[in-house]
Amino acid sequence: MTRMIPALAAALTIAATPSLSADPLVVPLQRLSLEAAVTAAQGAVAACREQGIQIAATVVDREGNVQVTLRDTIAAPITVPISRMKAFTAVNFNAATSAMSERANTPIGRVEGLVMSAGGVPILVGGSALVAGIGVSGAPDGATDEECALAGIAKIQDELDMAM
Repeated sequence: MTRMIPALAAALTIAATPSLSADPLVVPLQRLSLEAAVTAAQGAVAACREQGIQIAATVVDREGNVQVTLRDTIAAPITVPISRMKAFTAVNFNAATSAMSERANTPIGRVEGLVMSAGGVPILVGGSALVAGIGVSGAPDGATDEECALAGIAKIQDELDMAM
């Protein structure tokens, strides 16, 4: 009987331990290919060019690391870091930067490297899985920056949705 108690305790402990298969130790992440990032950035530049506007477009991965930056021929040099910060902000909050304008004057809005004005948009697969972000800078207003960013995403969205 005394030998059964430790064996029973061990069996109960093993049964109560959660299975590792329920919570994977490694999580697969989806990422944009370089080709998709370039296509999105080119689409944003093209959309603004159609309006006679020179911009920079930056695509970052889901962690905010730059994948590609394009600056149109006579876009101001400042458009490059601003487009990067807009894309970085969009992926870190998984939201369009246009939706964050009210937070711009809060402590979060003053964090170095964040830009909470329109022009940064997350790139999603299937409407919910964050894979990247795009930021545009250089248009006369943020709404136009965002419009061009969305045009860039539209160039790859159908293929992204089929990748699910």
